[in-house]
Amino acid sequence: MAFNPADLGKTVKTQANKALGDLKNQAAASVQDALTGVSTGNGFLDGIKNTVVNELFSAAGFAKQARSINLPSSEKGKTDAKVSGFESTSADHDWRVKLSMPPTIDPTTSTLIAPLAKTAGLCFPITPTIIVSHSANYNTLQPVHTNYPFQIYENSQADDIVITGEFPVENADDAKYWIGAIHYLRTVTKMFYGESSANAGAPPPIVRLNGYGDYIFNNVPVVISNFTVDLPADVDYIATSTPGGDTSSTSWCPTNSQISVTLKPTFSRRRTSSFNLNTFTNGEYIGSGEGFI
Repeated sequence: MAFNPADLGKTVKTQANKALGDLKNQAAASVQDALTGVSTGNGFLDGIKNTVVNELFSAAGFAKQARSINLPSSEKGKTDAKVSGFESTSADHDWRVKLSMPPTIDPTTSTLIAPLAKTAGLCFPITPTIIVSHSANYNTLQPVHTNYPFQIYENSQADDIVITGEFPVENADDAKYWIGAIHYLRTVTKMFYGESSANAGAPPPIVRLNGYGDYIFNNVPVVISNFTVDLPADVDYIATSTPGGDTSSTSWCPTNSQISVTLKPTFSRRRTSSFNLNTFTNGEYIGSGEGFI
């Protein structure tokens, strides 16, 4: 007779269910025996005894309370099902790392950058690694015949911010977004140039960095000084047509790559001249649009 693994599985499952049922019955019997002495012929006390047994082994009794021990008090006793989902009602809850779309770029006319319009700029799809540093610069004065130098304060500065994140691409839409992100970075690292340019001679535009809520990066004005992107040899590539362009235009995008962007915080003289350290210390610049960090 041929051996059927499915029959063995059914047998093991049946024996396990039988053992579990026997264990439950034995436990119920033990509790029942322990409460037998409580019976005095009084219907009220016998009712209490039966209630205790039922509560211990009923799925809606003690077991239910045990399952809900870690639930918030506001959720206990509710029977309506809860469905998880993504926040989609308020931009204030979006704490993803983003670089804004500068006013000089119109995504409705740039077919390559158009996919970035749905996120209002370049949004890193996976939480990136960010390196932030601040410096207070001092000039060391070392008089002759002294043991200790004097530190003469010169200035403070917010150093370069380096953002490095992975960009996975799973389908043609992701590939269009990847192309838009690269073209966005190419664009914001170039000046306005050429005889036909209305703003000829203007430097690359300032963009805004946002991420991680109000007190981390909140509308920080930055310029992009450098970006790098790798095109790995050990991943697959997805083909996609040029966004909004001729369907015969095809680009191949890596299914996973890494983009690194170097940002320089840039504040105007007008804004820095009104800077107040006490106001900054108290966090009162949040929401003002100044973006001080």
